[in-house]
Amino acid sequence: MAGNRALSPAGPRTPARAAEAPEEGGALLRAAFRQHAAGVAVITASGPEGRPAGFTATSLTSVAAAPPLVSFGIGTASSTWPSVARAEYVGVHVLAEEQRELAATFSRSGADRFAPPTRWHTGPHGVPVLDGGLAWLVCRIVARVPAGDHRLVLAEIVTGGSGEPGRPLLYQQGRFNALRD
Repeated sequence: MAGNRALSPAGPRTPARAAEAPEEGGALLRAAFRQHAAGVAVITASGPEGRPAGFTATSLTSVAAAPPLVSFGIGTASSTWPSVARAEYVGVHVLAEEQRELAATFSRSGADRFAPPTRWHTGPHGVPVLDGGLAWLVCRIVARVPAGDHRLVLAEIVTGGSGEPGRPLLYQQGRFNALRD
């Protein structure tokens, strides 16, 4: 039965061989999460000398309603990590399906992410706020939790707004996608 097979980078395997070697764990994680459709967000922060920084995230999660908390993961090797490591506040932007190129720009290493055609302005607490999208939040960082080669950032929502109603941008199988009817 297909439901009893384990994932591997090369395809299905029997449960007896699943994750036998610890080094296979990372490959198994990547293989499994290529199947998981995730919403796409852009996280922004004010960097050194007020220069904006940001990255595309698929790890955004609602954590609690009281107080209103979200979390996201960021790699410590990321060019944006130094800005997030020092920031008191971050921006969280939930992207719409027509913002594929914006998501790609913020995921591209070495790109000038805030250059045209990216539209943005300085928002509350000096956070770079992207124009467009389904929703934006400004959040105060309350914790940065070590998690392997990443940090799990917990942040409390302090303000935000919503854009025009629309459909969310998703990420699955290494591609940005839209919902289908």
